[in-house]
Amino acid sequence: MSVETAIARIAEINGMLAPPRAPAEAPPATTTFGTVLDQAKGAQVAAPVGWNAAGGSAAQKMLAAVQGEVGQAEQPPGSNDSPRIAEYRTATAGSGVGPWCAYFLSWAAKEAGAPMGEQGQGFGSVAAVASWGERTGRSIPAGSTPQAGDIIVWGGRHIGIVENVLPDGRIQTIEGNSSDQVSRRTYGADGGGATSYVRLG
Repeated sequence: MSVETAIARIAEINGMLAPPRAPAEAPPATTTFGTVLDQAKGAQVAAPVGWNAAGGSAAQKMLAAVQGEVGQAEQPPGSNDSPRIAEYRTATAGSGVGPWCAYFLSWAAKEAGAPMGEQGQGFGSVAAVASWGERTGRSIPAGSTPQAGDIIVWGGRHIGIVENVLPDGRIQTIEGNSSDQVSRRTYGADGGGATSYVRLG
């Protein structure tokens, strides 16, 4: 997905987000299922925590890029490869076929116009992304509340991007190389044991 496409997608999403409605009166005690359903149809969707509707940050562009990739899968399953995954690898210097969650986020950051790495080289490993976050002051400790667009890190094993933080604290993510594809996941407030987050800005 090009930067222009990502920006157009952000504008489309912004257009769908209208100012919030005034709170509705409490429903009568005898509310029927049909009444509740009708009320829900008219409800406004809350923007993800950390989402700036005036938008355009690198993190928001990166998030828009990955949302369009959900469902991209390895061909054949278990191979760590496909024509699309090969595209993700192009965002990293000298990367070969292998676990690709870091390739995927390096690709998304490059698409957002904010490539990861001091020279924009991208990263082929989770540990390299986490280390870059620490040495550049982008790392946020585990236990913090992430924002939409933050990279979520699980030790040296896996990374994804936070898509949303729900009102109850649960964290929704998009992850490359999750069940051999780009997948959406939901975790508790601890991010499923996340060890840190990296904030692009």
